[in-house]
Amino acid sequence: MKLLQLDGRSLLLDDFLPLLHGEPVRLELAPAARSAVAAARALVDRHVEAGNIVYGLTTGFGKLKSIAIPRADLVTLQRNLVLSHCCGVGEPMPEAEVRAAQILRLNGLARGHSGVRVELFEALLAQFNAGFVPVVPQQGSVGASGDLAPLSHMAAAAMGHGEAWTGPAGARRRASAAQVLAELGLAPVTLEAKEGLALINGTEIMKAIGALSLLRARNLSKAADAIAALSIEALQGSLKPFDERFAVLKGHSGHARCAANVRRCLADSRVLEHHADCDRVQDPYSLRCVPQVHGAFKTALEHVESVLAHELNAVTDNPVLFPDTGEVVSAGQFHGQPISMTQDYLALATTTLANISERRVEQLVNPDLSHLPAFLTPKPGLNSGLMIAQVSAASLASENKSLSHPASVDSVPTSANQEDHVSMGVTAARKARAILDNTEQVLAIEWVCAAQAREFNLALEPGIGARAAFALLRTQVAKLQNDRFLHADLAAARELLRSGALVSAVERAAGALQA
Repeated sequence: MKLLQLDGRSLLLDDFLPLLHGEPVRLELAPAARSAVAAARALVDRHVEAGNIVYGLTTGFGKLKSIAIPRADLVTLQRNLVLSHCCGVGEPMPEAEVRAAQILRLNGLARGHSGVRVELFEALLAQFNAGFVPVVPQQGSVGASGDLAPLSHMAAAAMGHGEAWTGPAGARRRASAAQVLAELGLAPVTLEAKEGLALINGTEIMKAIGALSLLRARNLSKAADAIAALSIEALQGSLKPFDERFAVLKGHSGHARCAANVRRCLADSRVLEHHADCDRVQDPYSLRCVPQVHGAFKTALEHVESVLAHELNAVTDNPVLFPDTGEVVSAGQFHGQPISMTQDYLALATTTLANISERRVEQLVNPDLSHLPAFLTPKPGLNSGLMIAQVSAASLASENKSLSHPASVDSVPTSANQEDHVSMGVTAARKARAILDNTEQVLAIEWVCAAQAREFNLALEPGIGARAAFALLRTQVAKLQNDRFLHADLAAARELLRSGALVSAVERAAGALQA
């Protein structure tokens, strides 16, 4: 079990890998962070005891910021805030993303600028460590003032309202949050001054979706290079465009990493050697330009990660407390524009990866473009082979283009125009995740087609990485002799890709690949 000690400063993207693979994580509050949380809470208590009018502590919220709330009503104020903001709609977020959001919200609070009690922090830690996962609807956030609606569902569940997940893996079901807490032997939390606002005013939902998507994109980047290598071999392509001298001339590190991956996968390939002096002058762009296109994807991931790395440890609520000076300052930390823009970039980059993969599928199945049987079946006509697999890939690639329209350029004023510019960060993150889903399947289709094409040229030894990719697929997807129910094959290939099994198999054979 991975142990994370939260201090608001040290969280890394790789810390979320266990969540992606369904593995357990345990949280602790770092000793220094405990002191910082306590100091911030002491500042809240001083203002409350003095009867000061301070936004978020003793006032209403948003457009209602000028309404002072009596001290006797402050607990009710926080309860009302959370419950009134539970307006999320749509399907629930995947549990891994909710767990990531729980970690991120606690990590932000650990910086000591939010004003929650240490006791509340420990209660939320206990809920997380016991496996308490709220049901959080995916839709309803505009990304400023934070992810209010989904974070409110997360906070409300901790208070015993709404729903949470229960039951064993593979048979999870929704139940009353109060019931699930009772099953775990835990009490619902009660929120005091500032605490409701501290729990719901932040960008943790868009960051949670974005972090897990970026980890998936890293895996996809390596897998795409390995699958492209298998396709290049099947289509008797040339390895010359992957010469490292071209990467030097181009000057992009993503290009260099992609080319190195493909060379590693095709090392010792007798297939390419055999066709080195064929009469083909140039390969189509979908083969020849893999370093440029896949490399641009890798470069995009670098930028997205550079932004997200800072956001993982950011304080994103409002108002922000500065215990060293005694200030409570309203700002715009909750605005998700940096995340929204980079999630749009991730969406666009992933779409291009699906586009070029689908074109390689066409090269593989089209007898006018390859030396292979039509649609990769030994008996064309009687059998349709992988004809419609290419159609599915084309459908997904096209859908990605619609989803690539940026969310970050949109803004709909909310809260009686108090929140007059918003980021749409969760929308951007959800679109990027949907495009990743589609692109994993497109590349899985290419993998199935490239492996089937390999069946027509088994006499020559493939490259070491390509051979590993082929062998792994054949553990789940048999050679296509006659038409059969193909959905299961495509789903199995996607799962092998998404789980990381493809990359692991290739790396065991050919050495480490670079994202």
